[in-house]
Amino acid sequence: MKSGLSILRFFLVLAGIFASVLHAAGQAPETINPEGLQIGLSTEQIAITAGFSGADLTIFGSLENGDPEVARQGRYDVIVVLEGPSRRIVVRRKARVLGIWINLQSEEFENVPVSYSVATTRPFQDITEPVSYRQLSLGVNNIYLQPVDAEGAPLTIAEFTQALRERKVADGLYSENVGGVRFLSQNLFRATVRLAPDAPVGTHKARAFLFKNGVFVKESSAQLEIRKAGFEQAVFRLAHNHGFFYGVLSVALAMGVGWLGSVVFRRD
Repeated sequence: MKSGLSILRFFLVLAGIFASVLHAAGQAPETINPEGLQIGLSTEQIAITAGFSGADLTIFGSLENGDPEVARQGRYDVIVVLEGPSRRIVVRRKARVLGIWINLQSEEFENVPVSYSVATTRPFQDITEPVSYRQLSLGVNNIYLQPVDAEGAPLTIAEFTQALRERKVADGLYSENVGGVRFLSQNLFRATVRLAPDAPVGTHKARAFLFKNGVFVKESSAQLEIRKAGFEQAVFRLAHNHGFFYGVLSVALAMGVGWLGSVVFRRD
């Protein structure tokens, strides 16, 4: 009898352990949190003057719920982008006709970032596959530039798109900084992105992309406001808030300069 009770207790304990294992297995996906990403700017507002020659902006970030083993092996990568406000841009092709350069063709694009700076932990080809960059519109060569007339000739659109990218790079408005993102520890990183001398006024968006073993995991973003300062800001506000008085003042100033020039250079 005692032997039968002992066997019964054994099976009850075994069943309890089995049920606990099943319950733990069912709860495991809920207790394991995925990796997260947070970023913060060294400043949220930049005031520029006429003598502004560009600057390096520092962006700090943290990796949340990171896998220590993956971090030790250096298999986490971060790409940080600073993207300026978007505008409509017309690209024109000039040709020489009878000794005169004239515009023969043009292509218009909408929602084009005026400026675009990107920093990475490693070279692009070492982080993930090219298809991932195209899907995320990530990198100077992968920014999606949307033509207004999407039904135009594909070869012509591709040619103008490439010309637009090259022009932006040549003007210093589009740039890449390979190695510009550095991990300070297993969870903290710092990125340095370039703010071009001709950086547009307005709201810029900083975005950070986290990759684990070449797979995109998470994105985080923050905003940066760039505004004019000093005399340039006063003129900007006058032109936008009091257009009539700005026009009158401009005409009066032009007439005054003209009169002063006639007096200085008058021949008696």
